[in-house]
Amino acid sequence: MRSAALSLLAVSMCASVWAAETYQKPPKQILDVLDAPPPPIAVVSPDRSHILFGDYELYPGIAEVSAPMLRLAGVRIDPATNGPHPRAGRIKALSLLRIDGGTVTKIGVPLNAFLSTPLWSPDGTRFALTNTTADGIGLYVGSLNSPALRRVPQVRINDTLGSSVQWFAGSSRLLVKIVPPARGKPPVRPAVPAGPNVQEGSGASGPVRTYQDLLKDPHDEALFDYYFTAQLASVDFGTLQAAPIGKPAIFVQVNPAPDGKHLLVTTVRRPYSYLHPFSMFPREIEVWNTAGAVVRKVASKPLADNVPIEGVETGPRNVTWRPTEPSTLIWAEALDGGDPRRQATHRDRLMSQPLAEGSQPLEIRRLEHRFNGLQFGEGGLALVGDYDRDKRWVRVFRLFLDDPSAEPRLLYGRNSSDRYGNIGSPATRVLANGQSIIRQSGDYLFLQGTGATPEGDRPFLDRFNLRTWQSERLWRAGTSGYETVVAILSEDGSRFLTARESPTEPPNYFVRTTGSGQAVRLTNFTDPTPVLRKIKKELVKYNRPDGTQCSFTLYLPPDYKEGVRYPTILYAYPLEYTDPGVAGQIGGSTERFTTIRAASHLFLLLAGYVILNDTTIPIVGDPETVNNTYIEQLAMSAQAAIDKAVEMGVTDRARVGVTGHSYGGFMTANLLAHTDLFRTGVARSGAYNRTLTPFGFQSERRTFWEAPEVYMKMSPFVYANKINEPILLIHGEADDNSGTFPIQSERLYQAIRGNGGTVRLVMLPNEAHGYAALETIQHVIYETVAWFDRYLKN
Repeated sequence: MRSAALSLLAVSMCASVWAAETYQKPPKQILDVLDAPPPPIAVVSPDRSHILFGDYELYPGIAEVSAPMLRLAGVRIDPATNGPHPRAGRIKALSLLRIDGGTVTKIGVPLNAFLSTPLWSPDGTRFALTNTTADGIGLYVGSLNSPALRRVPQVRINDTLGSSVQWFAGSSRLLVKIVPPARGKPPVRPAVPAGPNVQEGSGASGPVRTYQDLLKDPHDEALFDYYFTAQLASVDFGTLQAAPIGKPAIFVQVNPAPDGKHLLVTTVRRPYSYLHPFSMFPREIEVWNTAGAVVRKVASKPLADNVPIEGVETGPRNVTWRPTEPSTLIWAEALDGGDPRRQATHRDRLMSQPLAEGSQPLEIRRLEHRFNGLQFGEGGLALVGDYDRDKRWVRVFRLFLDDPSAEPRLLYGRNSSDRYGNIGSPATRVLANGQSIIRQSGDYLFLQGTGATPEGDRPFLDRFNLRTWQSERLWRAGTSGYETVVAILSEDGSRFLTARESPTEPPNYFVRTTGSGQAVRLTNFTDPTPVLRKIKKELVKYNRPDGTQCSFTLYLPPDYKEGVRYPTILYAYPLEYTDPGVAGQIGGSTERFTTIRAASHLFLLLAGYVILNDTTIPIVGDPETVNNTYIEQLAMSAQAAIDKAVEMGVTDRARVGVTGHSYGGFMTANLLAHTDLFRTGVARSGAYNRTLTPFGFQSERRTFWEAPEVYMKMSPFVYANKINEPILLIHGEADDNSGTFPIQSERLYQAIRGNGGTVRLVMLPNEAHGYAALETIQHVIYETVAWFDRYLKN
């Protein structure tokens, strides 16, 4: 809020400029890095014998992003393909690596392939994937013995909702969702409306988040029915023949049972809502046999329009199969009406019921707090989690599902943001029936984690004894480089696959053996961007005035000269915490291989800027009232970061800028409105008027009517007359994120301009919350570099 002015900087600016521009490109040194090929994706087979590698393209062109799109019930689809918009995947080549032996086989793919990520069969001998063309999505299969993919004839995948391709138990059949063969032509919008579109409230409380892409009228409902209705089918791997299962419906979720004879099916039914996405529409949860007949009604769910904020719906939810039983269902049910503000001794209960005729639901265990996930093991073992909303505390207990009398035993409990206290997650394996369970070796299970420490992440692999309740460390990454476990290769955990990288070496895959410092290299991926190896990184820790530890990763540009103070950019994303000790914990690692992709702010390094990356902006307090001091803590954190960078001699205090995306863009506008710390800022795809998100935002639990002063104080739109440092606003015209409607940037632009501020608004055609098209990404980088060069560097 620098009052005296930036008038000299704004002399060449017209009072108002509004015009369409052509896409621009940043300097060549940035383009060379942007255009560099990414490393291939890797998919390890369930039997841990092979890895499928996929070479892929990062960015679609603006023509593809601008292709016709339907925005229906919270989902975006391409009507030409009956799949996601923009099209997911982009894998163009496949290769197969044998882990023992290291031999690589190229796999034949269709011309101009546009493949999805391969899906291995449970036995690890076959795989399936889709290929998207201009007019549809085809199904292909491959195997370890075949050098080329085979197309399943006369099958057009419907990839609008949920998983469209899955394996049945036994690895010989696929469960797919296809476009109904006799669907006909899509509905045409009436030239003349039949009448007004009406919505009505009946007096019941129904808080609504600010969802995007909702249904608007009866024609949208008809389009939703047309494009989202799918036919289930079973595809035989050997003959490639498809057989229909049941009648077409809008399937939210379909899960094959472990016995291979039943399906857990969730479908959407009318009436639809114009205020909620499909996930809140009325649903039927049923069990079908593989002929498509209903054998069990699990639940009939109404429109979820009365669910409290941060609450859950009543009745069965999170319904799933028990992996080690042929056909037993397990689910959670709320005991507090789904309302987190209601007092309750137990909030949820865990239920089970086999499909056997005459069976009744059985209560397995009551949970003190909200159900927070379930993992299954062998012999009735299960790990169940609950979450204390008031304390932001997560716990995981061991249960024995077949012995309700056995008391649960606490595996761990910690603050949900506590990185240092995270003991890791159980490694899993895939059964022959296609279900995933905890990997066990006798009395042991294996825990994999990021291994956060005050000096950065050091991933680990532990072996935990379920009888003695003791943990043994099998392996931990060293302090030089960064390495993480990808897959356990032996039953006892002594051999495992890792991905290793360092500041000078790109990620590659290795096989390690416990007790040996040696690793067998499997791949030799090379560095596509050598110029980035000149960038230096350093973890920097410091305290803000209230004693809370903060940190940033200091990035120095390739040609940095010691002793020279550089123009500096602070990049951050504020996060909320209940404990200042947890807020100060370190995450990430400076030992990773530096890559810069998409519209990253890190491209500014190649334009000669120092960057304070991932600057911690902790907002600490009680979860109900933490935002009461949001502005004060925001300013205090930013001040502390700048002071530290200046103290280190790398930053020119008079030339500091700030940038962020989404909630970071919101932060950027607030810092310019409420402090004099920054010369300028770039705010991307933020929400700047919190009255437009009146039923909560981020972690704010109160509504606008419960805390109007907080909503107003946190809205930079209200303080637009105080934003007198130059600010660049960038926003996708088709933003799909809850709360960040494009109007947020448009109205802030008008408010700042109307009060005499220096502001530029760049609206990106056809772009969502994350920018996808290559031309868009190039232009965003161009705008960002040009803005900081104009108002900060010079």
